[in-house]
Amino acid sequence: MPILSASLGITRYRVVEEIPDSLWREVPKRLQDNAFRDIDATTDERSWGWCNLDNMLDMDWAESPPEKGHYMCFSLRLDTRRIPPAVFKKHCMIALAQELTQAKAEGKAFISKDRRREIKDQVMLRLRARSLPIPAVFDAIWNTQTGRVLLLTTNSKVKTMFEDHFNLSFGLELEALTPFAMAVDMLGEEVVSRLENLEPTNFI
Repeated sequence: MPILSASLGITRYRVVEEIPDSLWREVPKRLQDNAFRDIDATTDERSWGWCNLDNMLDMDWAESPPEKGHYMCFSLRLDTRRIPPAVFKKHCMIALAQELTQAKAEGKAFISKDRRREIKDQVMLRLRARSLPIPAVFDAIWNTQTGRVLLLTTNSKVKTMFEDHFNLSFGLELEALTPFAMAVDMLGEEVVSRLENLEPTNFI
């Protein structure tokens, strides 16, 4: 698990709204309702959803529950099919050459723009069907006492995906705890204007 790695990147969040007590009992069910869906047998480019922090193959939390002490622990799994541009270009050239040969045999001198686009789409689907999706897992730790959430990544695209899926799953909005946000959270809204007017100091 990344949470047990020697070094890692962490993004800290706070839940904007007040969390109803009844939600904690619903978390396991909501995780399952928004769990990861496998795309190995499809041509889909991407799939994401929740999975067990202890085992990325466990989308039913059969191996272990998400409750660990006063924490809710789960992972965001993202599977992505990546077709190298050079491979896609090569197979497009082959398909277009075959199409042009067939077109000339039928007395046509060129391939229409719409047909070229259709051929490229068909090539991409064929390549995806032959390509296995690459899995990535990002652990999340939700403190039920403070409402704070830790996400084990600083990747901006993954953070956006996590925030959106968290909101979809639990109906709660997350705010990243930047140094500015943490200062406001600790000192109160009355310090906002002072913080906004702070200037960096050069100690050299």
